[in-house]
Amino acid sequence: MKRHVIVSPPDRPKDLFLSSRKLILKEKTEMKILAVSDEECPALCDFYVPGRLDDYDLILSCGDLKPSYLRFLVTMSHARLLYIHGNHDGRYAEDPPAGCDDIDGQLVTYNGVRILGLGGCLWYHDGPYQYTEAEMARRIRKIRHAIRKAGGVDIVITHAAPKDLGDLDDPAHRGFQAFVDLIDTYHPLYFLHGHIHQRYGHRLPREHRRENTRIINVSERYEFDYEAPADRNAEIVRITRQRRELENLIFGEYQGEN
Repeated sequence: MKRHVIVSPPDRPKDLFLSSRKLILKEKTEMKILAVSDEECPALCDFYVPGRLDDYDLILSCGDLKPSYLRFLVTMSHARLLYIHGNHDGRYAEDPPAGCDDIDGQLVTYNGVRILGLGGCLWYHDGPYQYTEAEMARRIRKIRHAIRKAGGVDIVITHAAPKDLGDLDDPAHRGFQAFVDLIDTYHPLYFLHGHIHQRYGHRLPREHRRENTRIINVSERYEFDYEAPADRNAEIVRITRQRRELENLIFGEYQGEN
């Protein structure tokens, strides 16, 4: 990742990463981002080879993945991993993905990129991380001040899709109108979601567009490059490289589950 740092910025929203230093980028920050959701990618776990995750600067999880899988990714990549909850992630309460950062219901800034996390799906039966339209709209209203203070949002990560923009017709996989309204109001460049597995149908499009927003189903994995604007405040996070013993421990834990 290319970073050019010069001076301290004015006041910004409360930082997610307390160990970070507030800085302004003189030039663009280029990041390679890996987004994952719902299904484990064999190339990144069962058939993993050392170095395969080295090029990623940031990993975003859109939910419904085992805690051990996220721990494996964050350890082997040495990248920061931000996640939200899917509707099958009640297990995180007892077994959280250590080393990863929960941004569900929050707006955070990472290396100049403003990222909003909204987990869960549209309510269809009793269970964790399910919301009615009114409840999701209320969650978004609670974040409006933070979005305005940050000057907008660049990337939104959710579990469910926006309504009629990559969702399905069955009750469990319908999307939120509240997400469509969010896109129309704040115009993020990327809206990343999961929940709709690509294996549900070979003709399922992975990407939709609404004006300038790219809406992408990241089921299993999706990667892209992102450049933060030159004048954007940045959270430069020092990521401590894990000892090889810890990598072996996490690798062994994951292999033991499969």
